[in-house]
Amino acid sequence: MKSLLLFQNFGLWEVVIIALVVLLLFGGKKIPELMNGLGKGVKSFKKGMSEVEDEINKASEEYDKDQK
Repeated sequence: MKSLLLFQNFGLWEVVIIALVVLLLFGGKKIPELMNGLGKGVKSFKKGMSEVEDEINKASEEYDKDQK
């Protein structure tokens, strides 16, 4: 739980310093590629979660029909 509280205490200067370090490590050309990959990963995760939710709802509806 303490690790979650640690991330809530970031201020403006901490974020700026982290952004500068990332820029120095990866360079300006590599960052858009990294963000693109991150976006695709999030989209894929959301799609997977949606598919799981649909399967659960479908199974629930079939179970309710069988009970009647």
